[in-house]
Amino acid sequence: MPPVLQGIFTIIIGVGGCVAYFYFSNLVLDKVIFPARGPNAGRNINRANKVRPWLFLFPAMFALGLYLAYPVVGSFWRSLFDRSGNNFIGLGNYIDLFQGSTFRTAVFNNLMWVLVVPAMATFFGLLVAQLTDRLKWGNIAKSLIFMPMAISFVGASLIWRFVYAANPDIGIINALRDFFGLATLDPLQVRFWNNFFLMFILVWIQTGFAMVILSAALRGIPEETIEAAIIDGANPFQVFFQIKVPQIMGTIVVVWTTITILVLKVFDIVYTMTGGNFGTHILPSYMMTYMFRDDGRATAVAFVIMILVLPVMIWNIRQARAEMR
Repeated sequence: MPPVLQGIFTIIIGVGGCVAYFYFSNLVLDKVIFPARGPNAGRNINRANKVRPWLFLFPAMFALGLYLAYPVVGSFWRSLFDRSGNNFIGLGNYIDLFQGSTFRTAVFNNLMWVLVVPAMATFFGLLVAQLTDRLKWGNIAKSLIFMPMAISFVGASLIWRFVYAANPDIGIINALRDFFGLATLDPLQVRFWNNFFLMFILVWIQTGFAMVILSAALRGIPEETIEAAIIDGANPFQVFFQIKVPQIMGTIVVVWTTITILVLKVFDIVYTMTGGNFGTHILPSYMMTYMFRDDGRATAVAFVIMILVLPVMIWNIRQARAEMR
């Protein structure tokens, strides 16, 4: 069947199935389980109304259970077996992970990514949002800064490979070193500092995201508060840091945590630029080294990543709910 017909057929089946499910489930609920007739009609109507929301929630809950909860439980169970997947070794994979120096390096690098990338991307996004709002050609500047968001992580990595190239005729860094008479080097092989070169790629990508969200938040600040601060003698820095930033702190936190969750899951940049060599491994790239040769070890790393992401997600959800109150 041609792909177009497959898509149309899937849409018809999906929409039709949803309509049929909601229609017949409500019909059974109102006519068979809790019929609105007889001496208990009022009680049955109340019972049906209490059950009805769960009928609407069931498809989503079933899909989440099938595609989210089950894989989590299954992954944890597989992480308790050896490389072959046949011999149960308990927490052996986790013990081996924490005893390995490469894993500890990956955890340390991940910690640096979590501390540096969200902070830098949010800072630059807020700075650009504030400065471009005062320019006549601010929308053009925002478009240019947002453009990296349209590039995949692999594509962005390939672009920056040219920037970091060891050839001074191609790489900007080595071109500058050559101009000042310094020897050329490969920035991606300079241990410890090469992690920051990789981080800057993600900062370059995510600054546009932070800029768009924070620009909208800045425009939502009431002009009365800014005018009152100016009348009271506040200078531009005081207006920005003491008036504007506190009013959009909730948005800043949301942007920060969103980028943090992304950082804990990213591996494309490291895998494309260095493959985790020269001390640049992070947990997702470290997991990929075992993906096709040691299923137990790979799923153990994946479960560790999930545990690290979970507190950030819970905190982010709580902050979002607090803002909605």
